Amino acid sequence: MLAKIEQLLQEVKGLTAQNPEELEALRIKYLSKKGAINALMADFRNVPAEQKKEVGMKLNELKNLAQERIAALKETFENQDNSAAELDLTRTAYPIKLGTRHPLTIVRNEIIDIFGRMGFTIADGPEVEDDWHVFSSMNFPADHPARDMQDTFFIETHPDIILRTHTSSVQSRVMEVSQPPIRVICPGRVYRNEAISYRAHCFFHQVEGLYIDKNVSFTDLKQVLLQFAQEMFGPDTKIRLRPSYFPFTEPSAEMDISCDICGGEGCPFCKYTGWVEILGCGMVDPAVLEANGIDSKVYTGYAFGMGVERITNLKYKVKDLRMFSENDTRFLEEFESAN
Repeated sequence: MLAKIEQLLQEVKGLTAQNPEELEALRIKYLSKKGAINALMADFRNVPAEQKKEVGMKLNELKNLAQERIAALKETFENQDNSAAELDLTRTAYPIKLGTRHPLTIVRNEIIDIFGRMGFTIADGPEVEDDWHVFSSMNFPADHPARDMQDTFFIETHPDIILRTHTSSVQSRVMEVSQPPIRVICPGRVYRNEAISYRAHCFFHQVEGLYIDKNVSFTDLKQVLLQFAQEMFGPDTKIRLRPSYFPFTEPSAEMDISCDICGGEGCPFCKYTGWVEILGCGMVDPAVLEANGIDSKVYTGYAFGMGVERITNLKYKVKDLRMFSENDTRFLEEFESAN
């Protein structure tokens, strides 16, 4: 029996397998219930008493060696399988360049951060909306000419379902389920049926704000917007408010900032006026408050809205709006230092 054990020891020491199937065959041959080692164990009872100690030690050595060798081969195959699973042949060749945040994302996050420090929280809503939240709740009657200025995309079989033209629809949804004080900003993508050019696109991004409480005044609005302009464009930035018209605010205004290129002296960028328009704003029309379930005799509020592309253009001097959606990596790489 010692000679048989020694022979198996030499075989086990040299065990190799090319694949898991071969390894399983070796395990069955040596370690299964009907394998060679168990057969020797069963024959151990016939060993003379004086040889049992020596034979027993050799048998244990053989069994332990076989188990260790089989386990080592199994671990090798498992590691090979894991490596193969992690290899993606469709992946871009190494080294992979690190990306950067999109300029619109950089500016949007900065806007959110500035207003967040002034106590505004973020509100979100669907891009596919209904007529009520986009227009009717915002004081746009069905035949109002202001709707033509915000021509959007309609579902032909369900004309009441549209792509939102502004994030004012989110303000409406917030007012429906909340009572003042309300202080929110509504960032998001909006859509309008416009010809695509360097100045306009059929989709763009907005951040709108809404504050409703008792005794809110136009002075509060002006101070918030001044604080925003100075944090976004620099502490020396000045603002001016020009009378305007929006169906959902009264009084309404367009807000300009002093041109940060010429310092207000006049240049081609500001068309030699010294001012650049950045947003629209005003006091929330009482009709809007009442339509959304808020008592206009108790509460007042202000609202404002700006295009993220517009702010990004002013901040980084991007001349063509289309560049934001063309995914040209050469353009996007220019903003690495802004991250």
